[in-house]
Amino acid sequence: MSARCCAGQLACCCGYAGCALCCKCCPRIRQSRSTRCMYALYFILISLICCIMMSRTVATEMKKHIPFYEDICKGIKAGDTCEKLVGYSAVYRVCFGMACFFFIFCLFTIKINNSKSCRAYIHNGFWFIKLLLLVAMCSGAFFIPDQDTFLKAWRYVGAIGAFVFIGIQLILLVEFAHKWNKNWTAGTVRNKMWYAFLALVTLLMYTIAVGGLILMAWFYTREEGCLQNKIFVGVNGGLCLLISLVAISPCVQNRQPHSGLLQSGLISCYVTYLTFSALSSKPVETILDKNQKNITICSPNFGQELYRDETLVTGLGTTLLFACILYSCLTSTTRSSSEALRGRYAAPEQEVARCCFCLAPDGEDVEEPDDRRGGQQVIYDEKKGTVYSYTYFHFVFFLASLYVMMTVTNWFNYEGAHIEKFFSGSTSFFWVKMASCWMCVLIYLWTLIAPLCCPTREFSV
Repeated sequence: MSARCCAGQLACCCGYAGCALCCKCCPRIRQSRSTRCMYALYFILISLICCIMMSRTVATEMKKHIPFYEDICKGIKAGDTCEKLVGYSAVYRVCFGMACFFFIFCLFTIKINNSKSCRAYIHNGFWFIKLLLLVAMCSGAFFIPDQDTFLKAWRYVGAIGAFVFIGIQLILLVEFAHKWNKNWTAGTVRNKMWYAFLALVTLLMYTIAVGGLILMAWFYTREEGCLQNKIFVGVNGGLCLLISLVAISPCVQNRQPHSGLLQSGLISCYVTYLTFSALSSKPVETILDKNQKNITICSPNFGQELYRDETLVTGLGTTLLFACILYSCLTSTTRSSSEALRGRYAAPEQEVARCCFCLAPDGEDVEEPDDRRGGQQVIYDEKKGTVYSYTYFHFVFFLASLYVMMTVTNWFNYEGAHIEKFFSGSTSFFWVKMASCWMCVLIYLWTLIAPLCCPTREFSV
């Protein structure tokens, strides 16, 4: 069994066979999911390397424990203390290699309809060779001439790509809200209990949104001062009220009968979350009290003891951040998501109401698993047609590479940035999150008023 498993892994690394674990007791896996997991592992690997490059603690420990550290640095021409391998410039170069890797595969996989073509074999296999290619591209970025010009130009490319990535996630969130309401509304035709579910979930989301805004007004403002926080909490609370009124207005209801408070409630919850995240990302403001001691204002004090443990905060925060990025990448690269971005939706009569409607059933296996290899069984599920768009998949990971680059290097406050101070407060993070909040509101409002502005066009949400 071990020999068969080793042969299977060799075929996965150097051939077009699907990758799987060596343990036969593991559940069967589809080749389409196996492929996406492998690319996700590559993405995580490079992202972790970027975090290490931005860590002052790691650099200090390497100097202490690696013998002949300075000699090694000089030998590889990385500077006297390997300064070329750490900091924001090193992260820019590594992410440039990763972004180029996914962009090349984005172009390479255009118009692949099944897994039998030569290009599909390369996309789904040859993992060791692709890993060598990825490492070579990330390493080669350090030899680009005229580094100063490259870093300045690449910074603007990264910012544009990162905002496009954020925009795609916001569009899919709005699409998710409309799909959720349409799916549960379709269930009311056969069972009136779906009305109760709709009302309960809508009430719950508005409770969370209103409660969150009240708590932010309590903890992030004070009677005197904190004017900026008061403005942002008030404006974003007003936007939540605005989208709720527009969603149930008669003119919108005439053109879009499926529009309702469920969608606006979900968007309001997300706006509340982004507002909280933005306010908590602001640099801490302090003033002198009567005893000439620094006190924190415009932010709650109950979390200050936790934030003093930089290792804990950085570890947990970075893990959650990359988990969210990876989840966004994998959920936004499905067939339904790519079709939603192009304005293609399922017909209302095809909707089947489900509590977990976003987890669509996989359907029947189109082919028996391959039992000739040891270990986990692989189902080759794309011989009749691809399950997802290969090109769109790589394009999303290309944008995610740029988003990671900008996020890890603290966006436009890259000078002196390091991972240990990642969650200590940043003006760049504050404005990026606040801008994302307003973008989400604008996108949702456009889906409501677009049929009114362009009555001759057909809109389906």
